[in-house]
Amino acid sequence: MKEISESILSPDEHARITAAIKEAETRTSGEIFCVLAGTSDSYFFPAAFTATIAILVLSAVVAAVLHYWWMDMRPLVFVAAQLAALATAVLVIAAFPRLRMRLVPKHVRYRRAHGNALRQFLARNIHVTESRTGVLIFISLAERYAEVVADAGINSRVEQSTWNDTVAALVHQAAAARLADGFVEAVGRVGAVLAEHFPPSAQNPNELDDHLAEI
Repeated sequence: MKEISESILSPDEHARITAAIKEAETRTSGEIFCVLAGTSDSYFFPAAFTATIAILVLSAVVAAVLHYWWMDMRPLVFVAAQLAALATAVLVIAAFPRLRMRLVPKHVRYRRAHGNALRQFLARNIHVTESRTGVLIFISLAERYAEVVADAGINSRVEQSTWNDTVAALVHQAAAARLADGFVEAVGRVGAVLAEHFPPSAQNPNELDDHLAEI
C-alpha cells in the first residue's frame, strides 16, 4: 500500500514520533519503525458476500411464510425480486464504504489487518537489518487493530506475549483519539525491551528511517 497524500497526523505529531524513535534507538542496537493505516482492506467483496447470504436466507424465510399462508408467487418473479435485492445491496455497499465494516466479521477484519502488518514489515525492509532486530509498531484504524511485529533475532529472546501490554496501550490511546501519544508510548515501551536484550553496539548504525509512515 502506498503512503497517503493527506495525513491523519499533523507534522508536529509526526515530529514527536520521530524524536521518540531516535531517542529509543540510542539505547539499543535494534531498529523501530511505525506504520499507521487508515484501513487494511476495502472489504467490498466480504461485505457483498455477507449481504448475499443474508438475502438468500431472508428469501427462504419469505418463501416459507408464503407457502404457509397458501400464497402463490411465480418462480420468475421470486428470482427477480432476489436479484433486485442483491443489486440494491451491492449499490449501497459500493456507495457507503463505512457500512462494509459492519457487515464483515471481526475475525476477518483482524486477519486482513494482520496480513497488512506482515506486508508492511517486509515492504519496509524491517526484516533485512544486520542482526535481524527490527520491530514494526502497526495500527489499522478502521479495524481497531494494533500489532507489534518483531524480527527473528528478537523473537529468539522475546516472546510475542511481551508486546501485549504495548498493543493494549496503543489501542487504548487510539480509541481516545490520542494516536500520537499512543505511538510515542509504544515506541518507549518497545525501546525499553530492546535496550534490555540488545544494547547498542560500538558503531550502532541507523538502518531504518526514523519516522511513522501513513498508508
